[in-house]
Amino acid sequence: MPALFLALLTAALAMLGGKPARSTARLAAALGAGAGLLVACWLGAIVTSALAAWAGAWLAPQMTPAAKAMFVAAALALAALELLFTRDRAAPAEPTRSLGAICVVLLAGQLTDAARFFVLALAVATGTPAFAAVGGALGSGAVLTAAWALASDWEARLPLRALRLAVGGLFGIAAIVVGLSARGLIG
Repeated sequence: MPALFLALLTAALAMLGGKPARSTARLAAALGAGAGLLVACWLGAIVTSALAAWAGAWLAPQMTPAAKAMFVAAALALAALELLFTRDRAAPAEPTRSLGAICVVLLAGQLTDAARFFVLALAVATGTPAFAAVGGALGSGAVLTAAWALASDWEARLPLRALRLAVGGLFGIAAIVVGLSARGLIG
C-alpha cells in the first residue's frame, strides 16, 4: 500500500506543472471540455502507469537493494530536471479534432514524464508494481481531470511556473538525500 500512496502523491505533484496537464487544459479550452478528451486523459494515465510499473516489475529482480535506492534517486533527479528545465510552449493555433490523434499526443506526453519515472522507481523499490501503477494512474488522472475542467483557467489561475520550480526543487533535494543515503554517506 505505501507504493500506491507514494505514487499517487508524487504523480499528482509532478503533473501539476507538467506538459500533459498544460496540453489537456489547452485542448479543453480550444475544443471544449468534451468527454472524449477526458477519456483520452485517463486512458493515457492508465496505460502509461501500467507500462512503467511493468518495466519496474521486470527490473526489480535484477537489482540489489542499494541499486534500487540509487534507481529511486535517479528517478527523482530526472523528474526534478524535467520540471526545472521545461520550457513553456505556445498553445497550438489549430489543434486537431481527431480523438485518436489526441490520445496519441497525450499518451506520448505522459510516457516519459516525471510521474512515470516515479511509478517505475516505486515499482522497482517496493516490489509492488500493481499498487504503483494504480497510484500513478489515480494521481495523474486527478490532475488531468482538474486541467480538463479548468481549461483556460488552468494557466490563468494557477502559478504553474512557481509550482513547477518548487516541486522540481523538492524532488532535486530528495534525489540528493536518497542518493547519499543509498551510498551510506548519511543516516
